[in-house]
Amino acid sequence: MSKNISLILMGCGGVGRQLLQHIVSCRSLHAKQGIHLRVVGVSDSKSLLVASDAFTMELPDDFLLEVCRAKSNGASLSTLSGYGEFQVFTNSESTKKIVDVAAFLGKSTGLALVDCSASSDTIPVLTQAVDLDCCVVMANKKPLTSTMVGAGLPVIASLNRILSSGDPVHRIIGSLSGTLGYVMSELEGGKLLSQVVRSAKNLGYTEPDPRDDLSGMDVARKALILARLLGQRINLDAIKIESLYPEEMAPSVMSIEDFLGSGLLLLDKNIQERVSKASLDGKVLRYVCVIEDSSCEVGIQELPKDSALGRLRGSDNVLEVYSRCYKDQPLVIQGAGAGNDTTAAGVLADIVDIQDLFP
Repeated sequence: MSKNISLILMGCGGVGRQLLQHIVSCRSLHAKQGIHLRVVGVSDSKSLLVASDAFTMELPDDFLLEVCRAKSNGASLSTLSGYGEFQVFTNSESTKKIVDVAAFLGKSTGLALVDCSASSDTIPVLTQAVDLDCCVVMANKKPLTSTMVGAGLPVIASLNRILSSGDPVHRIIGSLSGTLGYVMSELEGGKLLSQVVRSAKNLGYTEPDPRDDLSGMDVARKALILARLLGQRINLDAIKIESLYPEEMAPSVMSIEDFLGSGLLLLDKNIQERVSKASLDGKVLRYVCVIEDSSCEVGIQELPKDSALGRLRGSDNVLEVYSRCYKDQPLVIQGAGAGNDTTAAGVLADIVDIQDLFP
């Protein structure tokens, strides 16, 4: 008999859609493992769809794939209102409904809220769900970098094992953005920053507006989660963040078209000079987070070519962890860093990992 894991997905963007596709395609695998993922609700920024009876029913696989198709075409979930047995709630009603379902399932069959949105608006419903004995799985970093602290990154388990053994971690340095990892490694071949960023955008590595990556805020949010794990009681505004573009090129000042067309070209010379200077010293540039003692900062650093970070290529993420036991040779954690598929696969693995919390 399969163990049922009931879940509500919040966010049907690239990662959310890929997660639904993974859930459907892994049905036979999960059946062999004795588990079944019951998707009882999905939501986007405008509406929530919930199975008519969340206790006994779930959204069928063909409908989940229809959700993926509709969202890929830019449609709202509310356009699917005539498809199947489910209830539709507007954005203003969705939080109350999710909490109602959480209260009903949290103490009976169990419920996992899966946050694949990119919004901090999910924080209130997540905190209420936790209070109702529900599980939370997140690809969304914003709730983890507010006043909440969580464990949503793949490296968390490794760090927790080190800390639990009594081995104090005193320094972490890592490339935590697949986009910026790709950009920095490509610059070594003599390419211009403007060329590399446009290439990364065409490959789907960047956000629709590459400045969301080039600002360093994504890396800073991840660094904050790790810093808090090591015991630092800090907020995002305490982190020193180096942006790869000046304030006069910020989205509020310059359009994305102008940034991609002329703004990027103005950044080429400075970065090219920094690449050349590092090369003369036998080093390479990497955009990294550095967490040490009570400090946390993110930005470009010159690093040895033969280090794990120096050898980084493409969009992989690399983290070097220094502790008492890993003093001279750091523990290196490396893996794929960019792409909806990779992120969604990690979320699915996290959902499966919590199966022991379900009756």
